[in-house]
Amino acid sequence: MIDFRYHIVSLISVFLALAVGIALGAGPLKETIGDTLTGQVQQLRSEKDSLRTQLDDANGDLADATTYIDATAGRLLPDALPGRRVAVILLGDVPAKQHGAIDDRLAQAGATVSAEVTLGASWTDPAQRSYRQALVSQMLPHMQTQPDATASVDEQLATALVEGLVRADPADPDALDDDSHDLLDILSSKSAGTPLVTVKKAVTAPADAIVVLAVPTEASTEAAAQASPAPSTETVAAQLAVLVAAQRYSTGAVLADGPRGSGSLTDAVLADDALADTVTTVSSTDQVPGQVSVPLALAARIAAANGHYGFGDGETPLPPAADLQPIDRVPSADTGTVPPTSTAPATTPATTGAH
Repeated sequence: MIDFRYHIVSLISVFLALAVGIALGAGPLKETIGDTLTGQVQQLRSEKDSLRTQLDDANGDLADATTYIDATAGRLLPDALPGRRVAVILLGDVPAKQHGAIDDRLAQAGATVSAEVTLGASWTDPAQRSYRQALVSQMLPHMQTQPDATASVDEQLATALVEGLVRADPADPDALDDDSHDLLDILSSKSAGTPLVTVKKAVTAPADAIVVLAVPTEASTEAAAQASPAPSTETVAAQLAVLVAAQRYSTGAVLADGPRGSGSLTDAVLADDALADTVTTVSSTDQVPGQVSVPLALAARIAAANGHYGFGDGETPLPPAADLQPIDRVPSADTGTVPPTSTAPATTPATTGAH
């Protein structure tokens, strides 16, 4: 058993070591220690100044590149989407700056935003599954495409939403048919206090194509990542169902995504070969290059060229050129969607982008 004398000896040793350290630091080692610390501080200051200069230079180069791309958009975008009506589906709370910038690029390309709908939390909330199933039952009589027995609730909802945005009145291709209005009314109903979608303004004209805006998921700090975790597998599946339906029931669709990583939808698409061969993605649409690419990618997709555009793995920087002709909207005696036709076919061959 350790006795009291052991503790006394230990304390004396500590104080002796401290005294020796003070004596050496104030005596023969004073200048050496001081010179070493001063040199290290000066080196750190020099490295900091160098890194600051490099960062300023990089930011300047990035600003110049952004200015250049913004200027070239005036030549790349006009008439890329001549006369096309585009519905915009927001998968959640997309930053207004990013959303507005993409709308501006679509307009610059000659397109008109025919609808803007935002998916609410109840679209993927597990606690609202029964509610969503009940709404599907209400919408089935208004849907032109009857889902098969294997279709999930997410797939059925996505089909109903897209049909509500694209189906035209056979007698007037510039107007939605009655069933489309009913579908959108049911989806945006507040009768239960939890509408699945929010429609920004009344939708009157059917869309030709669709842009699906994903919510950026990349967090800049660990605290932000904890506050806004990556979406669950179920949420990602529901969002991908919207993208798949948008491509299947329109003339073309594009996913406008945020940065790659941290559960981005682009990563989910590229991880699935079947999806990657079917749907088009554009990443980093929070930046000017991605925003400019969205109309170009949509035009290419309408021309049957699928691809993935950005600067990450499996992506190409620029969509291929597509020569779309203005649409000739002709009334039809048939019921259901009136597929818009161009006065001439697109001249760009159908090619699949890298993935």
